[in-house]
Amino acid sequence: MDAVLIGNFDGVHLGHQALVHAARQEADVESVIAVTFDVHPKTLLRGGAPPLLTLPAERSRLLHASGATRIESLRLDDGLLARSPEDFIEWLHRRIPFGLIVEGADFRFGRARSGDVHTLQTVGARLGFRTLVAEQVEVSLCDGNIVAARSSLVRWLIELGRVADAARVLGRPHAVEGPVVRGAQRGRGLGFPTANVDPCGIMLPADGVYAVEVTSADGDVWRGAASIGSNPTFGQQSRTLEVHILGVAPSLDLYGKTIRVHFLRWIRGMVRFDSVDDLVEQMTRDCEKVGA
Repeated sequence: MDAVLIGNFDGVHLGHQALVHAARQEADVESVIAVTFDVHPKTLLRGGAPPLLTLPAERSRLLHASGATRIESLRLDDGLLARSPEDFIEWLHRRIPFGLIVEGADFRFGRARSGDVHTLQTVGARLGFRTLVAEQVEVSLCDGNIVAARSSLVRWLIELGRVADAARVLGRPHAVEGPVVRGAQRGRGLGFPTANVDPCGIMLPADGVYAVEVTSADGDVWRGAASIGSNPTFGQQSRTLEVHILGVAPSLDLYGKTIRVHFLRWIRGMVRFDSVDDLVEQMTRDCEKVGA
């Protein structure tokens, strides 16, 4: 029997992973199919989509790693959004004849998000599939607060720079993967060469300095200090992600190569320094904190 899960699954946090695990625990389930969309539904609505935690390829990788057998990505258009909840589920059941659907109690779907788990149960009684309502996953943050695992919460934590808390909800550090591009190359002249990383549309944490782990496509793993912001000391306008990798030769050439930056913890906020010497002193202290 096939089991399906429906959602955006952005970030594939602990709550999403629990849905896959719940489906896997059912004795008669042979495959688990995660049904998602090629773009976030809010892309087609007023206000637009929220910033992404994962790109589609990474989302699929994480879903597979959680135990999903297959990812079914639906092409999202106005016609699909306009379907009533009952019509959407009937259409999906014809496309994927599933025997079980697993969702959280707060699941909403269909036109105007008017469908819920009770809708699924009603339609399932007619079409012959079962609805399993999974328990909500709760996470303890660093300050002791207990919260429900949700993508919106992860975005809020990242927006505030609370990357250690975001990692608790995700079950892993938030990561940005992208090619190393050429920047102003000021860091090399200051004794702190940096890799400027194109985040490729993935959400960056709040401006500041972070302890990070950097991985390369070749499997190299380094510790680093990442700076996010507009370099106020130099009057730069654009917001960038720059990573100084600890303990490697300055001659390391990463230009054009893809690296992944895992955000471990916040070090400090972004500050405008009165002199370059003051900046270099602070960068030295930052690297000492990262390496401690």
